[in-house]
Amino acid sequence: MSDRLAAVASGDIVILAMKPKHIKEAIDDIWQSTSESQLFISVLAGIPTTYIEDLLGHKAGVIRTMPNTSAKVGASATAICKGTFASEQDLTEAEKLFSSVGTVTVVSEEKLDAVTGLAGSGPAYFYFLVEAMESAALQAGLTKEESSALITQTIVGVGKRLETTTKSPKVLYEEVMSPNGTTEAGINVLREKNVQEAMTEAVTRAISRSKELGEVFIDTKK
Repeated sequence: MSDRLAAVASGDIVILAMKPKHIKEAIDDIWQSTSESQLFISVLAGIPTTYIEDLLGHKAGVIRTMPNTSAKVGASATAICKGTFASEQDLTEAEKLFSSVGTVTVVSEEKLDAVTGLAGSGPAYFYFLVEAMESAALQAGLTKEESSALITQTIVGVGKRLETTTKSPKVLYEEVMSPNGTTEAGINVLREKNVQEAMTEAVTRAISRSKELGEVFIDTKK
């Protein structure tokens, strides 16, 4: 028995973290060392729990999760759901595990694609916007270090503000604006460029792509 198969056989929890397209190959390699007493936790975008259950060929508990890259700094926004054979205890175990790297939200599986497009891909949207803000800051004469410090703290402050208020985002950005002021001038440009519509479309497209990935794997088991 290889070291990998021995590790799988002796583990209470097996985490599936390969590229989604490699899931069948990976489980084909290890399934003989798996058992119904184990818990399988998937971090794979778009892969339904039913597909993993079918590949395993037995009634082991499967938990599907969607963390994001902010787990690297203990600040992931992770959503989790349980498969057909997973117990509430399995769900609790997964919740404990991912709570160590951020927040955890339990959802039904049909919402996992929405979570993937929103929170799973979410950090990339913010980094994309930060790139543009840094470019504007450099053009205005700020150094890379100055702009990075200011933008980073601004984002941290926004997160804390959202976390501690019941006010809507619209109310919050309107509080920053004053008539004919600098913020209003900037927001008007964003409105003219339909930035909110573009962001809505980006998230919606990411959600659709997650669903497409899942449909591919559902089709392949027929």
